[in-house]
Amino acid sequence: MLSAAAIDRRHDFAKDLARGAAAIAMDYASRRSALDIQSKGRRDYVTAADKAVEQFIRDQIAASFAEDSVLGEEGGGRAAEHLWVVDPIDGTSNFARGLPHFTVSIAFCDSGQPVVGVIGEPVTGAVYAARRGGGAFLDGARIQVSGVAALDQAIVEHGYAERHSAEENLAMKRRLLDAGCDVRTIGSAALGLARVADGRLDAYCELHLNSWDVMAGLVLIAEAGGRVNDFLARDGLLKGNAMLGATPGVYDALSRVTGIAAA
Repeated sequence: MLSAAAIDRRHDFAKDLARGAAAIAMDYASRRSALDIQSKGRRDYVTAADKAVEQFIRDQIAASFAEDSVLGEEGGGRAAEHLWVVDPIDGTSNFARGLPHFTVSIAFCDSGQPVVGVIGEPVTGAVYAARRGGGAFLDGARIQVSGVAALDQAIVEHGYAERHSAEENLAMKRRLLDAGCDVRTIGSAALGLARVADGRLDAYCELHLNSWDVMAGLVLIAEAGGRVNDFLARDGLLKGNAMLGATPGVYDALSRVTGIAAA
């Protein structure tokens, strides 16, 4: 395992990296004709910006931490002792249509556990950052999850999982609504998780996500005082998993409603 100082260096580096990546994303956003939007599958897109941002991130990591490995949405990768998990643009569908809800998500894992999580919101310039044991912050100010303790007071973001049927997705949404939750979907899991960490949302849930969508958010929510499920169970790093992150007051109730096992 790395020393505390080595993790601190990666934490500081990741914040600068998120800002640089966000600048590239916004440059492409200002030149939408250069996006070269391509479909990877149903409601799954990649743009020239996704590829450029991920390449920038990979190049910067290679220059500063050559011994580390990278797992990214566009370039792939594999498990490693010192591993960066990267989504260059989470919310590509929003980004491609000129909608503001997209992020850059960067996490660092040491010996299989996420220890640094940074999420940049390019449109606002905001940077969420957390280091295991060090708290969670938004632009340098400490953040924490909400104190909501009842489902009929909770705002829950429910992501649509493409690997599950429309019936399964709609059944979960119906259960949330029947439980009294105010249900939203904005199209960026990483942004949703960040907003659970800062208390603007009370929970995020989805039947399946990939690790690059959530790894930074896992650190942020935990360090902001929230709870998350065991996303890494059953090889979640490479195969993905269900995701539930919430303020403690509604976590167990949401676990029962969604069927996503509590950690």
